[in-house]
Amino acid sequence: MKNLICSTGLRWLWLTIIILIADLSSKQFISNNFQLCESIPLIPYFNLVFAKNSGAAFSFLADKGGWQRGLFAFLAIVIFVVFIVIMYRQSVNKKLSNIAYALVIGGALGNLFDRLLYGFVVDFIDFYVGDWHWPIFNIADMAICIGAALIIFDSFINTDKKTNRS
Repeated sequence: MKNLICSTGLRWLWLTIIILIADLSSKQFISNNFQLCESIPLIPYFNLVFAKNSGAAFSFLADKGGWQRGLFAFLAIVIFVVFIVIMYRQSVNKKLSNIAYALVIGGALGNLFDRLLYGFVVDFIDFYVGDWHWPIFNIADMAICIGAALIIFDSFINTDKKTNRS
């Protein structure tokens, strides 16, 4: 078992655990210490605010009546399974893609836990300029976006398309 984890991309799952802990603990902190919609300015252009998001990243489909909860939970599970299989088949040395997959898995699991436990995702990061606010998000959303960007970037720089262990 140890050799299986150490010689494959699964070795990078420690990053998934860090993302998951950071995401869930930050959401718990916000839920315990803020009232819904309460906003605290930290620095110019950045607030902490407690928001409930029934949609996907950046409130996508949040106003669609609830059917999306099951869809997003299903997608998170599919992403988890597919990326775990890819990481298992991939060499530990493919650092960029393994990091990307670990980030996406951690983010997907963080939001999945919220969806399953509460029926919504806790969001709290609010960036703004003047009166314009980016949709409120969380650490899981950041991990998913950064991971997806790294997957795209890796696809441009990696000419070796094999996912088998080297």
